Amino acid sequence: MRATVIHAPGDIRVEDVPEPTITAPTDAIIRTVVTCVCGSDLWAYRGLEPVDQPHPMGHEYVGIVEEVGSQVTSVKPGQCVIGSFATSDNTCPNCLAGYQSNCVHREFMSTCQAEYVRIPNAQGTLVATDALPAEVLWPSLLALSDVMGTGWYAATAAEVRPGSTAVVVGDGAVGLCGVIAAKELGAERIIAMSRHESRQKLALEFGATDIVTERGEEGIARVKELTNGAGADSVLECVGTAQSMQQALHSTRPGGNVGFVGIPHDVAIDGQELFFSHVGLRGGPAPVRGYLPDLINRVLTGRINPGKVFDLTLPLDQVAEGYKAMDERRAVKALLKP
Repeated sequence: MRATVIHAPGDIRVEDVPEPTITAPTDAIIRTVVTCVCGSDLWAYRGLEPVDQPHPMGHEYVGIVEEVGSQVTSVKPGQCVIGSFATSDNTCPNCLAGYQSNCVHREFMSTCQAEYVRIPNAQGTLVATDALPAEVLWPSLLALSDVMGTGWYAATAAEVRPGSTAVVVGDGAVGLCGVIAAKELGAERIIAMSRHESRQKLALEFGATDIVTERGEEGIARVKELTNGAGADSVLECVGTAQSMQQALHSTRPGGNVGFVGIPHDVAIDGQELFFSHVGLRGGPAPVRGYLPDLINRVLTGRINPGKVFDLTLPLDQVAEGYKAMDERRAVKALLKP
């Protein structure tokens, strides 16, 4: 089959590799319908994460079940399924507490930019739709596999409440989905921090009420100005840099909360500063599996349309262009069709 392999920073190739097979009774094999490039994939592409040897890429997927292991009864061949980027049995104490992305049997998906994918822990990871959804819905369902679920976690971790004020730091796919989540959870005011006109327009379409173009101290000052000097009730940190984290913490009012879902790179938090700020901080890999049934229903009923974050669609053979376009910020998120 064809699959994406990274060889070195900036070196993305589509290669012929063996098709996956069932290796454990808890596995399933799916035929990929749509997959995509994630902003987190760019860390390795840009050389900010080591690429010691060639390895496959991709952790987002919608597919059709081809085969299941002997212990998998929750899905069956022929069904359309969506799953999280982090697999889970959905029965361990961490899963039952709502943190499926920290399942004791967790495996992070890393082979999804391919024609077929082996899904470990398929019983607890995959959620099937009642029927094959219309193709127009595939992008939005694909977004649930990571970016929409991650944006949702950022909003819940930041404790967005009806009538509250939320700030979203980051205008990538996760940040834009965070705007959707804040809107769905009832935020009255949603301040999106973005410097890019096309992304600003999408943020406003998704429910943002204000746009802040400034960054750093200027951005913090602008948020304070918009919130009568107090700061926001909830801040969604969706980038993962030192600047974005400081911007998030300093834009939050005392007693407010930051939900951080950007994978941290060179982020350090001053304990004394955090202590005296009275700001709550929660984050980590999003427990997407717990949100999937609800989010799938919101997509299928037309309540949300996170698939709009995909502004570039390519055949799998052109995946290198997808990485390049996202790296150069010519695209928010590239959808791939195997």
